[in-house]
Amino acid sequence: MSELTTTGHDFLIILAKLAAAFLFGGLIGFERQIRQRNAGLRTMVLVAVGAAAFVHLGGRLFGGEGETRIIAYVVSGIGFLGAGVIMKEGAQVRGLNTAATLWSSAAVGAFCGSGLIAEAAAVTIVVLAGNTMLRPLVNFINRQPINAATTEAFYRVHVVCAADKVTDARDLLADKLEHLHYPIQSIDVLTDNEDSVELAATLIPTTADSDVLDRVCAELAASPGIEAATWTVSPTL
Repeated sequence: MSELTTTGHDFLIILAKLAAAFLFGGLIGFERQIRQRNAGLRTMVLVAVGAAAFVHLGGRLFGGEGETRIIAYVVSGIGFLGAGVIMKEGAQVRGLNTAATLWSSAAVGAFCGSGLIAEAAAVTIVVLAGNTMLRPLVNFINRQPINAATTEAFYRVHVVCAADKVTDARDLLADKLEHLHYPIQSIDVLTDNEDSVELAATLIPTTADSDVLDRVCAELAASPGIEAATWTVSPTL
């Protein structure tokens, strides 16, 4: 590699690339900031500008091959930053959309660093559309009730029994579900006091027939020693 010198023209080029990355990253970050996400305006700007700077540096040092190499590192390296904003709270996972937006901001910066400003603008528009225009559709879908006949989800059959009937209730619960070919992942004690115990049989994620589950609960509730029976469903991650 020969020694490089920076001319006024070269300096203006890097300024233009960084300015474009700053602008486009700022647009993406502004949308995140007004929604109070973990990674907001400053983070998106820095990711885009950093990606642009590294890609430009690779191009200056090694030409097109250098840009390609740096872009590959940006694609993989940004994953570590994205992993930092993903949090698991019980059965819920938060931050996936923010991590994906960070990844997209790095793509915008990489386009800017390669001098493909129009393409960077197009990616920015699509990212903004994904985070804004799709939101009403996502909210509409999330408000729909889970259909037990078509949705693969976590199903739980709950029974409340007398404290001295736990073993019998556990065996009856297992027999009823296995007879219907609903494989059981586990049977857990949810509440336990002197008078009664609540058991919950968690099925292996699958689809189920709500009418069948209703019938099973009715049969369980009518069994000796069982005080109540019901079932619940929650979406898989």
